[in-house]
Amino acid sequence: MVGIMETTSNTQLPHILVIDDDREIRDLIAMFLERQRFRVSAVRDAREARRIWPNGNFQMVVLDLMLPGESGLDFARWLRSQSNVPIVMLTAMGEETDRIIGLELGADDYLPKPFNPRELLARIRAVLRRVSEPVDRRTEQAPRAIQFSDWTLEPTRRRLLNPEGVEVPLTGGEYDLLAALIDRANRVLTRDMLLDLLRGRQAGPFDRAIDVAISRLRRKLEDNGRNAQLIKTVRGGGYVLAAEVKRL
Repeated sequence: MVGIMETTSNTQLPHILVIDDDREIRDLIAMFLERQRFRVSAVRDAREARRIWPNGNFQMVVLDLMLPGESGLDFARWLRSQSNVPIVMLTAMGEETDRIIGLELGADDYLPKPFNPRELLARIRAVLRRVSEPVDRRTEQAPRAIQFSDWTLEPTRRRLLNPEGVEVPLTGGEYDLLAALIDRANRVLTRDMLLDLLRGRQAGPFDRAIDVAISRLRRKLEDNGRNAQLIKTVRGGGYVLAAEVKRL
């Protein structure tokens, strides 16, 4: 079939659909993933992808956003109407708006070009592990409460309680931002990382949106912005939640 390459016929291996109009990149990804024990079908555009989709039984889609004809974003929108298959997007540097739109459409991760194939492999494996985890196991693992610096977050009720046990109202975006910081406590998170984790909820694809959201959250946490001790600013890096986290 013209424009389509399937690198192995072993149906027991996870099947990945690669969509990229750059033949060199497409072939590189396909051959590398095959060596890592994946079954790969590689196509050049959305039209070819639609043709083979019904019979592919794919476990993952690696999708370039800059496709000829139908864009990667349009194809991702169509794909989400058909399936919840995980999507890892490939984006050119500077396509920040498209990247965030893609995440809002339901993509699971992204990788900017140029990229190291090993990083793509790591992201694919991480997404596949995450989506293959049973729902009941994820529910069982969800903590009833998370304590940090005398504050308490209740994930099931999406509530924040101050040290006196009084609820502090949070918007949806503020809750998601706090949860992202808590999940990665004592790790520096850049603005780009936070924007992607929040899937663009805060205010759009601009660094300033995260800065404003952090300021609002600091006020809710009574964490002085100029000398913040709980959510610290890392010069040239981003933000870090500096607290011990206990999951109850």
